[in-house]
Amino acid sequence: SLTQEDFKRILTEPENALTKQYVELLKTEGVEIVFSEDGINEIARFAYDVNEKTENIGARRLHTILEKLLEEISFNAPDISPTRIVITREFVREQIKDIAEDRDLSKYIL
Repeated sequence: SLTQEDFKRILTEPENALTKQYVELLKTEGVEIVFSEDGINEIARFAYDVNEKTENIGARRLHTILEKLLEEISFNAPDISPTRIVITREFVREQIKDIAEDRDLSKYIL
């Protein structure tokens, strides 16, 4: 099973990493997003925790977490552009706190 460090590398190292895909996608809407190191660490920690506590679906967990994390920004992008948003640890915790606190909910949403 993947470690937290594995998730972190998956989020940052590949040329087509999910984080890079979201940066480019939102750039087309006039929204610049930047993932801080502590934000990446928090996403990796959360992915690892959810995989350990529910079904272990490996790196696919990152797709659902990032989708949930950035859905509000994606939805509102036309109304908030141009803008710059930094994805920090606090931002990650705020966006996914309800799911993180409810194990049953995280099973279905993530």
